[in-house]
Amino acid sequence: MSSRSPAAAATPSLEPMGTTDDMTPEEKRHDQLTSAPGATEDDARPRIEVSEHDGVKRIDIADDAPVRPGDPTEDPEA
Repeated sequence: MSSRSPAAAATPSLEPMGTTDDMTPEEKRHDQLTSAPGATEDDARPRIEVSEHDGVKRIDIADDAPVRPGDPTEDPEA
């Protein structure tokens, strides 16, 4: 005999049909960034570069990142 009540059996699962439990973090990120209406593969491109030297982790904005931190009214090359 099942331990689930009839009400529990009738309640639909809130999990999507294909769960993300078996996806890597990179696959989850790509899926999330490309699932919005109008999203493209460019939306999922990495925008940062992470390196580690002598135990110190460094995070840099990628040179080809379309969006960069800072004042958008100033020329970053100036």
